Amino acid sequence: MSDKIIVPTLGESVTEATVSKWLKSQGEKVSADEPIVELETDKVNVEVPAPSNGFLELISVKEGETVNVGALLGMINGAKKDVSKPVKEAKNYSPPKKKSQVLKKTKEEVLNLVEVEEETIPIKAEEEEEALVLDNFHNEEKIKESPKVKTQKPSVSPAARKMAQEGKVDLNKIEGSGKNGVILKEDIMSLMGSKPSPSQRKIKHGPEERIKMTRLRLTIAKRLKEAQENAAMLTTFNEVDMSEVIAMRNQYKEEFQDKYSVKLGFMSFFVKACVIGLKNFPAINAEIQNDEIVYKNYYNISIAVGTDRGLVVPVLRETDEMSFADIEKNIGRLGEKAREGKITIDDLQGGTFTITNGGIYGSMLSTPILNPPQSAVLGMHNIIKRAVVVNGSVEVRPIMYLALSYDHRIIDGKEAVSFLKIVKESLEQPKRLFLNI
Repeated sequence: MSDKIIVPTLGESVTEATVSKWLKSQGEKVSADEPIVELETDKVNVEVPAPSNGFLELISVKEGETVNVGALLGMINGAKKDVSKPVKEAKNYSPPKKKSQVLKKTKEEVLNLVEVEEETIPIKAEEEEEALVLDNFHNEEKIKESPKVKTQKPSVSPAARKMAQEGKVDLNKIEGSGKNGVILKEDIMSLMGSKPSPSQRKIKHGPEERIKMTRLRLTIAKRLKEAQENAAMLTTFNEVDMSEVIAMRNQYKEEFQDKYSVKLGFMSFFVKACVIGLKNFPAINAEIQNDEIVYKNYYNISIAVGTDRGLVVPVLRETDEMSFADIEKNIGRLGEKAREGKITIDDLQGGTFTITNGGIYGSMLSTPILNPPQSAVLGMHNIIKRAVVVNGSVEVRPIMYLALSYDHRIIDGKEAVSFLKIVKESLEQPKRLFLNI
């Protein structure tokens, strides 16, 4: 009996995917729930498990081809070999009762004495022994055809697997640092060392390289272009004095980490400040659906995370009910999943407002692009010490530029500027964050 391998439901608004990599070859044995093919969607990579035990009988879609949800990927033949039965004894053969008894047979005849009829003996890796050699040729070379013990394949994250394939790295030689020994991208990078210099790349690839865009990169390009074409996008700017936030962070960061086992970063302050602003200006937390404006009375903040595959935007849910520790822990968890290629469709859905931090890459000022269907996005930037006037005196303060891009179709300039002003005031007086004012 054969079982179909079907493209699973991939999440809201995701209707198709690209076959990124077959993890098993046609004819290869598979186990139920074992990943056999990797699909690449416009958001995440998805591993499709085997529906049953058996052999991969048919691969109907090649790597690089696009398939729709519910499409046939391949077939698994459930008529598998039974590995639980002992080896059958060959007819007319009885093993010698004494060691002194020597079989006067040729090497080829000895090897054919025992016929294994579609049955094998399970061998554990830790119990590997040398092949049995009969007395009449014990001084000859060991039987080359003796079975090799297959070790279990290491568990590998999708991002690590891709990097290993590109760098031709033997995964069997790597000890994974992830949970349950999973090999992570960082393990591959550690083995490969630093990235090649431009001169090394030129030697390896020539003066030009031509690489097909991933599905994620193609979708990013498409969505960003659509955002520019469909929304009346406008950006307003302000600057924030980060002195008080930095002082509070420096004062409590060690105590915070000791108590919650997570570092106190700047992002939790910004999330809290944005929630206050969104509550005061609901249009910034809304979206357009056909001829209606949908106001959302929940605050799911999307946090942009850069990965080797491109930008992904996982979502922090119900941030108005989160503590600073909750925000930092969830940002760390989602960021790690994104970089390891383990982000899921659910992690990316349901955001109402986006925060992106170009400052970690050194950006001083930018105009962020909307993340449809959301109507606004806040851009954070690098903190730079500048001379500013404070109470009539010139002082050096750590200043960050803030940029709010918004859809002018539903958000007026007054609302956008006022929202950014509230964020600024909440950060310059962080005590306001605890008073929700």
